[in-house]
Amino acid sequence: MKNIHPLQAKFWGDFREKTGVKVVRKNDLQLTIHTIPHTKYNVGYFPKGNDITTQMLNDLLEIGKTNNCIFIQIEPNVEKRENKNYNFKNLYKSAHPIFTKYNFILDLTLSEEELLKKMNQKTRYNIKLAQKRGVEIIEDNSNSTFEQYLKLTKETTERQKFFAHNEKYHKTLWKTFKESTDKEFSIHLLKAIYNKEVLVTWILFVLGDTLYYPYGASSKKYREVMASNLMMWEAIKFGKKLGLKKFDMWGAANVIDPKPNNIYYGFHRFKEGYGPRHVEYVGSYDFVINKNLYFIFKMLDKIRWFVLRLK
Repeated sequence: MKNIHPLQAKFWGDFREKTGVKVVRKNDLQLTIHTIPHTKYNVGYFPKGNDITTQMLNDLLEIGKTNNCIFIQIEPNVEKRENKNYNFKNLYKSAHPIFTKYNFILDLTLSEEELLKKMNQKTRYNIKLAQKRGVEIIEDNSNSTFEQYLKLTKETTERQKFFAHNEKYHKTLWKTFKESTDKEFSIHLLKAIYNKEVLVTWILFVLGDTLYYPYGASSKKYREVMASNLMMWEAIKFGKKLGLKKFDMWGAANVIDPKPNNIYYGFHRFKEGYGPRHVEYVGSYDFVINKNLYFIFKMLDKIRWFVLRLK
């Protein structure tokens, strides 16, 4: 099959429709339409598609006009190259990217020995410690384990004070997958067990030749047994067993060596320990449909963000 990102898969579009978001598909494009509150206007969002072309923008212009969009935000799944610039009319850099511009990708074609060698010494130590303590990693796609995942997700977000989708979002994702007829996209739920307790749960996606790690949650109990470190290693081996070529870790900080005050510091350091490649994508762009309203929208959005920072 054509190697696309999960956010461009049919399954994902079906899922987003069930969350109440309008999904539009045209040629190789799949985007969502979002209403601007208290107006008759909308904004389109086109994440993780192919590189921007004239034909793509023509299709987006038609979609934008049909759906009364002021603009469509585009975030291509394309790595940045030197001197990579877009010179299309009505295409502007976005003020507020939605999907992270940076990522970690691990080469799954390497042998286990090569992968272990590329890891940080502390990461290898933590994996061995978890194995020695008897942590067990199991794939369990049952509804009961999914409920455990929801419980740990709530605990994790409260403990670490970061944004996560609500319970309804995750339940809709799980229900859509269970009912899906999309044979090219699969979801796998892994759990880490220690002392008869579930300490870590991860949801993994498989699409094309790539394994993806979009969602994970953990307990505050038994942190010393390093269950998350073993979970990542077992996920890597899981991807290799399936014959996949890449492991997309779904986000990283914007620098190779972030400072502790960086909001992505913790999960960046965790993923970095496994020796993946740090990737920068081309970034986020606004394709403007209604130029007058777009600049009014940008001005009001700047004021909104300024007020939020004062709170």
